[in-house]
Amino acid sequence: MTPDDDIATALDDALMPRLRVIEDQPLASRAEAYTQVHDELRQLLEGGDVPRTHG
Repeated sequence: MTPDDDIATALDDALMPRLRVIEDQPLASRAEAYTQVHDELRQLLEGGDVPRTHG
């Protein structure tokens, strides 16, 4: 198992319960909660695009 696999597993373990909680909410609340999850995941994924300096 690689470090990337460990990160993916940790994210999955954290994300799935959160999505189940969101699904139990009224529609308006779900939309807002999914937007928040989307924004957090986008920030996490785009964080990998930070230019790295080579020294």
